[in-house]
Amino acid sequence: MAKSRKFSFRRLANSFGYAGKGIAWVWHSEPNFRAHCIAAGIVLILGFLLKISFSEWIALVLCIGIVTGAEAFNSALEALADATHPEQNPMIAKAKDASAGAVLLASLAASAVGAMIFLPKLWQLMKTMLSRSG
Repeated sequence: MAKSRKFSFRRLANSFGYAGKGIAWVWHSEPNFRAHCIAAGIVLILGFLLKISFSEWIALVLCIGIVTGAEAFNSALEALADATHPEQNPMIAKAKDASAGAVLLASLAASAVGAMIFLPKLWQLMKTMLSRSG
């Protein structure tokens, strides 16, 4: 039977520390994670510039969390697979491919959400700028 653990601020702080180390490891070891974070930064700046609505912010924040979280899970699965089975194995390859596919699906969905939010606003901005110049 598992030992019961009481709440402790020290244990909570340690948990945040371990999570921070994990995020730092993914940032330093995975170029795709950095690319997703840079894209997220651009999206956030664009959101402020275009004054998106509260519900649009909710959608963007969820998409950013899902994509970066999926990338972190993908990196964790790959590291675990490589550590436990360093030689080629078709089942490990399938797991890694599926995990990478999950990141791709999340990224495509996030791109679609971004397009639905930003393209109409950018189109309207362009129309407004063209009507002022002509």
